[in-house]
Amino acid sequence: MRWIREGFLFYVTGILIFTLGIALTILSKLGASPFDALLVGLHRTFGLTIGSFEVVVGLTMVVGNAFAQKKAPEYLALLTSLITGLGIDMWIFLLNSIIVPSSYFTKWIALIIGITLIAIGVATYLQSKFAPNPMDRSMLVISELTGMSVTYSRALISIALVILAYFFDGAIGIGTIINALFTGMFIKWFMPYIAIFKNEVIKRKDPYAS
Repeated sequence: MRWIREGFLFYVTGILIFTLGIALTILSKLGASPFDALLVGLHRTFGLTIGSFEVVVGLTMVVGNAFAQKKAPEYLALLTSLITGLGIDMWIFLLNSIIVPSSYFTKWIALIIGITLIAIGVATYLQSKFAPNPMDRSMLVISELTGMSVTYSRALISIALVILAYFFDGAIGIGTIINALFTGMFIKWFMPYIAIFKNEVIKRKDPYAS
């Protein structure tokens, strides 16, 4: 029971940090990640909130993954999409009138901080091992079905998302390229530090925990 509570805490905290980073990259106006660029494009085209389309696209991926694997849908992945969507909308609502980068320098600051927070957030919620991310699951499904490496399957998904984002007038820019190139590297760098922090939290709550 304690493991579930602590896992859920890291899960929610990670997503809140992750979505704050997403909001900052969107508000930077320099370009969001391929996935988020598509969400912004769908928002501009159809009018629903960016977070709403996080849920819609997430649901589409969950159903697509289930169909491809001929398995039941992973409903916990929908929970991840729902919380992520709510987080994105919340942060954009809170920050939209506060963070308005007016110069190229401030836009870059917002972008760099945003990408860093995305990496920290992902590294944090991955520690929970609580619920899969629909896009990450799609990456693994493609890798499993085609035999290509995870790196190539992720690149394939990213290219498809950028093409879709382009047609829907998404938030594509230099930030999209930087996001695609460096976020994974940053996540890998932060992972061991977040793991150490998690172990310290567990030890403080239970001194006899190994």
